[in-house]
Formats: sequence, C-alpha cells, structure tokens
Amino acid sequence: MAGRTSGGVPVAVYRRAPGTPPVSVVRLPEQPLVPSSLPGPHTHTHDFLVLFYAERAGGTFVLDDRDWSVTDGDLFVIAPGQVLSFPAPAAEIVDSGWAIFFPADVIRTGVSASWRAHPLLFPFAGGADRVQRLRIPATERPAWLATVAALDAELRERRTGYPEAALAHLTLLLVTVARQAGAPSPVDEPLLAAVFDVIERRYAEPISLADVAAELALTPGHLTTVVRRKTGRTVQQWLTERRMQQARRLLTDTDLTVAAIGHRVGHPDAGYFIKRFRAEHEVTPAQWRQNASPATPL
Repeated sequence: MAGRTSGGVPVAVYRRAPGTPPVSVVRLPEQPLVPSSLPGPHTHTHDFLVLFYAERAGGTFVLDDRDWSVTDGDLFVIAPGQVLSFPAPAAEIVDSGWAIFFPADVIRTGVSASWRAHPLLFPFAGGADRVQRLRIPATERPAWLATVAALDAELRERRTGYPEAALAHLTLLLVTVARQAGAPSPVDEPLLAAVFDVIERRYAEPISLADVAAELALTPGHLTTVVRRKTGRTVQQWLTERRMQQARRLLTDTDLTVAAIGHRVGHPDAGYFIKRFRAEHEVTPAQWRQNASPATPL
C-alpha cells in the first residue's frame, strides 16, 4: 500500500499479515527493488527500516537529495522517511545484491523503551537527516551473504519454526551492522526523542496530537511539520503505530477481550478500536488473534 508525504513523494507502507513474520527479502536484480504498488518507479520513501547490500555494483542513486556511489560490499542503512531516487533502473546499478525490509518493532525493545534506543537498531536512529553507508569487510562477506540467504530461505520455504528462525537470522545481521557502525553516540534529535518519549509514556491514554504538542510546549501545526519532515510520518501516525504494536502483542500473547485490549491501548470505545485496527491491518482484532501464531514476532 502507498500514500504520499506532504511534498507529494510516494510512501511505501509495510503491510503485515497475521501469522507471518514482518520481514521481507528482495534478491537483486531478479526481484524489483521499488514496490510495485507505488505510482512511480524511481522516487519514493517508506515507513520501515531497510538494509540495502550491494554484492556486485557500480553506479549511483540519490538519497535525501545527495548522490551516493554504490560499489561492491557497500551496505546502506536507511531509516523511515528518507527519500530514495534512482536515476537509472536499479538493475543497471546493482548486478547482484539484497534488500531487507522490516518494521522497527520486529525487534522487541521492552515495555518502556523506544526502538531508537535499542543497540541493534541504533544505526537507523538518525531519522531522515542521517544515513549510514557501511562496508562489509571482504573476509566477512561470505558469512554475511550466507545469513541473508538463510533468512530468505526461511521466508520462502516456511518450514516448522520459520518465524523464530527468520527473526534469529535478522538479529545476526543487525549485530553485524551495529558492530560495523561502531559504538553508539548521542543522536542529535532532541525533539524527536521527546516526541517518542511522550508517545511511549502515554499511548495507553486517549491522547491526541494536541496533548502531545501541549506537553512539549509547541503548537500542533509546528510539531506535525517537524516530525513529518524528519520521519515521513505524522505524530498521529506514530501514535497509532505504537498502539497497534501493543494491540498485536496483547492479541497474540494474552486472553484479554478485544474491548479490554482497546482500553489498554488508548481506545476505550471498543467499536472505534475495532474500526482503527481493521483500517491498519485489513482484518478485525478477533481475526488477527485467530490467525496469528503466538510465537510470531510482532
């Protein structure tokens, strides 16, 4: 599914399916890098995390209005909201490579922690103002590629225990990325950090954009503009995502009623909660619970 930013850039949205681990792998150039659901083939952004690895490559693409060369062994760590543009088809830039897509909450961060504080997701935490181009050392590339291929095989073959196996392979890849990126340093995004802190503390309350803005002593309009510019999403979208993340976990891991879960994620009106959940997932909460595997990472 696709939407558009305030600047008219198409947005690729990660659509989840109950019982399926929220991780996708694309083998280049055999599979298209740009989602087919987008109206244009060259420029887009996304609401999920991306690892873009070039096994054999030569060319350039544009990320947030900056040209980046791509050579053998390059690994790009791309955050939600960053705008990608390809002056030439991706198949002409990458002779062989991989792209891995996944939402941030595929890695569990605990009850109170924002994903941006997770050590394995730190390389993504700079938002739309920061990108990392890393290089996988030549001696480590065979092991890296073997792990990527194993992740891809688990998702394609769907053998017993594949959700757990897929998450394990993804975790190994993120460990490698975190080590290549070096020790964490403070991220110069105090406003975004404050927004995510408010959402984390208060998503279980029936709060609105105005409530978040008031706590930060900002106008709703200014807050919306800044957050959308830096992340490609609005405060309300981030609040909804956090609520739906918790709702999915409660549906999978507990026997709470749908109404009780709605109340726990800031939607005391059960009917409205069901409506919002269906809008995000295209199934009702009850259908999600029926189809989801308790062991699936959400």
